[in-house]
Amino acid sequence: MHNTAALKLQERPDDVLLATLDRPELANAFDTRTALDLADAFRRIETEPRWRCVVLTGSGDRAFCAGADLKERNSLGEAQWRAQHEVFERMFRSVRDCRVPVIAAVNGAAYAGGLELVLHCDFAYASQTAAFALTEVSLGIIPGGGGTQTLARAIGERRARELILAARPFSAEEALAWGVVNRLCDPGRLLEETLAVAARIAANAPDSVREARHAMRYGLGMDLASGMQLEIAAYNRLIGSEDQREGVRAFNEKRKPKFRGRKVLESEGKG
Repeated sequence: MHNTAALKLQERPDDVLLATLDRPELANAFDTRTALDLADAFRRIETEPRWRCVVLTGSGDRAFCAGADLKERNSLGEAQWRAQHEVFERMFRSVRDCRVPVIAAVNGAAYAGGLELVLHCDFAYASQTAAFALTEVSLGIIPGGGGTQTLARAIGERRARELILAARPFSAEEALAWGVVNRLCDPGRLLEETLAVAARIAANAPDSVREARHAMRYGLGMDLASGMQLEIAAYNRLIGSEDQREGVRAFNEKRKPKFRGRKVLESEGKG
């Protein structure tokens, strides 16, 4: 993993990767290059079995991400705009489809595509000073990174209609009450608390985490009976795995388990 001009990647202990959008002078807005860098970083996570969780945040305390860089977009023609948006779509998919959990640490304003990034993460913690909005209709467009779908699923259709159609910002307290974020933190402790929960996730069996995420993501789109069948199929795929045996051994031996995951074992030629 290597840093770029707009994206800093830090390898943390406990198999956690910290990704920081690093354009604080532009409220961490993403241009084409930043979107390509973020998509590439998440692509490489797919091939690195040691990473078990990712924390995504922004540089500074002013903004998590203000969405697309409108100064760059001001110079784009129609064809260029569409081509750029395809890059943005790839970036959003890379976060949404990441093989390991992604947690947003929302350190400031998360507007437009910045909020859409938050909504594509597994969950989010936020600073008490954070603010949120999908303001695209005030610019003559609509949310194009999944916002009309993900926000409504997170907080309910009728409330999402108000926020999107009125381009109304909402506070960190509202974000917590409505389920956009899971916890509000003191600004000075946000990253510490987010990295702590990331480390807790990373300590669990990676294949179990992956299967649980799969069951929730796809099962919630089904009726209850079908969702439960999907869950059982995921459960059965773990029976007999090395991590399942290690978990039971560790419990009976009263020690912490040493989970490795199928990808690590396969990389060592043992899978």
